[in-house]
Amino acid sequence: MRDMKKYKIIMVTTLLLAMSFSCSEDFLTKAPLGSTSENVFYSEKGIDALLTGTYGIISGSALWTVSWGASIQNWTYGSVASDDAYKGSEIGDQTPVNDIERWAVFSTNGYPADKWRLCIGMGVDRANKTIKVIKKTLEDGGINEATATKYMAEARFLRGMYNFEARLVFGDYIPILTEDTPDPKAVSNVNEAGAVLNHIIADLKYAYENLPETQAQKGRPTKYAAMALAARAYLQDLKYAEAKPLLDNIINSQKYSLMPKFIQNFEIASENNAESIFEIQANVNDINESLNAEMGIGLNFPHGSDIGMCCGFHQPSQNLVNAFKVDANGLPLFDTFNNSDFKNDQGVASEATFVPDDVTPVDPRLDWTVSRRGIPYKDWGINRGRDWIRKQPEGGPYMPASKPFFKQSEKFSLSTTTGWQTGINANNYRYIRYAHVLLWRAEVAAFDGELGKAKDLVNMVRQRAGNDMVMGKVKIFQLPPAAYPWGAEGDVDFTKPAANYKIGQYTAFASKEEAMKAVQWEQRLEFATEGMRFFDLRRWDNLPMKIGGKSMAEVLNSFATADLRIREFMKGYTFSDADKYQPVPQGQLDLQPGVLEQRPEYK
Repeated sequence: MRDMKKYKIIMVTTLLLAMSFSCSEDFLTKAPLGSTSENVFYSEKGIDALLTGTYGIISGSALWTVSWGASIQNWTYGSVASDDAYKGSEIGDQTPVNDIERWAVFSTNGYPADKWRLCIGMGVDRANKTIKVIKKTLEDGGINEATATKYMAEARFLRGMYNFEARLVFGDYIPILTEDTPDPKAVSNVNEAGAVLNHIIADLKYAYENLPETQAQKGRPTKYAAMALAARAYLQDLKYAEAKPLLDNIINSQKYSLMPKFIQNFEIASENNAESIFEIQANVNDINESLNAEMGIGLNFPHGSDIGMCCGFHQPSQNLVNAFKVDANGLPLFDTFNNSDFKNDQGVASEATFVPDDVTPVDPRLDWTVSRRGIPYKDWGINRGRDWIRKQPEGGPYMPASKPFFKQSEKFSLSTTTGWQTGINANNYRYIRYAHVLLWRAEVAAFDGELGKAKDLVNMVRQRAGNDMVMGKVKIFQLPPAAYPWGAEGDVDFTKPAANYKIGQYTAFASKEEAMKAVQWEQRLEFATEGMRFFDLRRWDNLPMKIGGKSMAEVLNSFATADLRIREFMKGYTFSDADKYQPVPQGQLDLQPGVLEQRPEYK
């Protein structure tokens, strides 16, 4: 385990506490036979344990299941459903994700069911129960007002976050449940316009008004974390005027700054850094199968020879790789990026000759985000191409998204030594970082016509992106197993960049439309494969100029058509507005007949 403070206790203890915590009013006056005595809960120590249990499920892990569909990183709904990534692996494995990738989800799909269960059935439920205990303990004099407010602010932040995550996936067709709801099973998911967003904002407003500016324990939210999440919640509905002051408060606080290097946001050694506003903490090798790490992405690690783990899912798309191409000035090729594909080794054996493109200029973030043949992969060696891909004909030529992966030097110390998902590791998930705030504020500025401010904020992020690049010019072009890890002496020149990296600054934006296009592009590159792209496309679809002048449907359908050579199984599938949200899980409808309703698009 890492020698650093983690805000997690052993999940077994937390779950035992939570399991004995009844939701009935009788529990407040009489302890159920065989349960933990209520005075364990009605105290500061008990509240903290319950709150820890509410934090502990954020990543989608639970002792009795591996909920890949519940992942806080939204690799399925936010990335695979977009033009950022393919499901990867092979078509016969994890078939429910095939339907998410094809925009053909039925209400019986188990992945959205996992997300609902995690967010509503577990997250909101635990937060509500914790809030009830806080209120009761305060009423009985077991804690003082200040302590109760502190815990209440954290609990309401968590409830707001779980509801926000549910709304990202299911829209407004989720039940609004509070600690005062008499019977959650009787609450409909049909709400008045704006009610769900208002509920989320109310929780986050209470949180940022009562949380401290800093926390001694990593993983607990600050007032700025609550502000940032509230701003993101507003941005889902393009409520720029409401998001603007929250983002300005975070920037003006001077509490945060961009890390010198882009990759430092994805390395275990630089967790909880100056750029991090809220991180989901991860830890391994503490309990069975490392359930305090992010199990929801446990399938998304290399599957091939040499460094093989499990299971090769979440492979970056060719469209995404093309988006990193730049012009002679180091600026994006907005309208022509996809006219031709950046060179790849699709269909080329590892033993055969393949010479990577070292001429076309690319944004240096490309090779921190995507691992491709002939480029050094962290400290693991030269990416050998096809042998490192589980099934290249169905998943494409690129390794699973690189950001969550660990270094070879960290294997078994900062990666799991138990279970079959051997890629599970101690890399925190940067849920909100300062780059988010800067680019969200740039988006607000572009919308408001503050062109100079939008330019300056985008350029801050681009300047940082140019501070670091993958080093190691590979000079061998046949990569059989014997080449692992670095070939013979002299086969890699570590004094030279691995590719032709170039990134430039914008000098001016001629219009609001041009500024918005640049901001949208920057968000794609900076947050690529981080589970945000689909949700961004959806909200931008409501802008006057949509996504650079194209609708969400145009963006995704042109992507699907262009990639048929890699994903033949996409033939005949198209995206429409009816696919913008996942259906309410059938299992929930069956549990609450006549109470919950299906989204109209799925009836």
